[in-house]
Amino acid sequence: MTEVTIDKILVAILGRALKAITDEMSLTMEKTTRSPILCEAKDFVTGLYDAEGRMLEQTENLPVLSFSLSPVCEFIAKKFEGRIYPGDVFFHNDVFTLGNQNNDVAVFKPIFFGETLVAWSAAKGHMADIGGNVRGGYNPNATEVWQEALRIPAVKVYERGVLREDVWDLIFANIRLDIVQEDMRAEIGACTVGERGLLALIEKYGLEVFEAHKLALFDAARKMMQAEIREIPNGDYKGEATIYFDGKTPGSTYQIRVTVRVQDDRIIFDYSETDPQTTGFVNGTYTSSASATVLTFLQMVNPDIPHNHGMVQPLEIVIPEGTVLNAAYPAATTFGNHLCPPNADAIIRALAPVVPERVTAGWNNLLCSLSTGEHPLRGDAYVDILFMGLKGGSGATCDTDGYDHIGMIDASGGILDQDYEMFEQMT
Repeated sequence: MTEVTIDKILVAILGRALKAITDEMSLTMEKTTRSPILCEAKDFVTGLYDAEGRMLEQTENLPVLSFSLSPVCEFIAKKFEGRIYPGDVFFHNDVFTLGNQNNDVAVFKPIFFGETLVAWSAAKGHMADIGGNVRGGYNPNATEVWQEALRIPAVKVYERGVLREDVWDLIFANIRLDIVQEDMRAEIGACTVGERGLLALIEKYGLEVFEAHKLALFDAARKMMQAEIREIPNGDYKGEATIYFDGKTPGSTYQIRVTVRVQDDRIIFDYSETDPQTTGFVNGTYTSSASATVLTFLQMVNPDIPHNHGMVQPLEIVIPEGTVLNAAYPAATTFGNHLCPPNADAIIRALAPVVPERVTAGWNNLLCSLSTGEHPLRGDAYVDILFMGLKGGSGATCDTDGYDHIGMIDASGGILDQDYEMFEQMT
């Protein structure tokens, strides 16, 4: 491989081009999914990752999902090393192999330039049903994962471009709603759009130029994040927040405790003192809690930092297994994404004394209800989420009011309302 001279203008161009591709993937999802959870509320994410699974760029309609894709992509790349071929498509949702929530089902598609694996395209969205004991997946009586969902621990659904019909049938025989098949096909389509876009980019500039400038993008993002961290005084800062009710015992509370350790240009979020996991479904997974940590800290730094692997390199997140933020197998965890607000509160309380100008007050803690039944006009089963019910405000800054009607911090303004009249007609 010849040495490539880095062109800073081309670095910027490639960064914007990658973002344009993931945005087009997102638009594809919006236009082709069937469930209003996806096509209206946009409870999904799309992204591109390099051959090792490191984030190139992503479109974060729901940030708490976005930062869950790269760990799974790295896991799949290692697990199937030597058995990944052009035309393959993988499904994954398993919370005990780095998934964030059972209903959030991801598609990963390897991208080959000639015979070389160069990248992955991925999409993940909240499926209206994923099996388990109750329609829709949120089972407050669950004490273990099998009572919540069908586990999909990284499986090939297409191999060399050919559908594995037996695998497809096995998965969807365990899911109540036919609409989920259509939404998973939409995810596959979005990944194909990402594949085409990235290959066109590589064909235009050449693989060696792309790889060299990819690393330059990572390096630039890392340096920008390190510069932000250096603005925070060195030290250990502690914060704490409360989880109310474990889904089993009325009046129960659990504490999230974080030590934020700043060491020059690195920052560590250590949750070692957090309470043990619950016996119910109010538990986080490592990935859901790490994602909540990243999205909270990103609200305190330069918003122009590119969202790629370099951005997260200076961050370390320690969440011991067996805590309420990283429940041990086979715990129930469906509520885990919704532990983001107290998780964020703990981080905010830790850093507020040293960087008060960078933090907000706590965001609203509203949660929406899940609606399920039979459609009054068609008679078929449906599952929907009343996203309109969680649209409270964000926390104020030191000199500015928060935003009205923005929703939960998990989404950071990304989740949209559904059409009210259509929702009323269905329910």
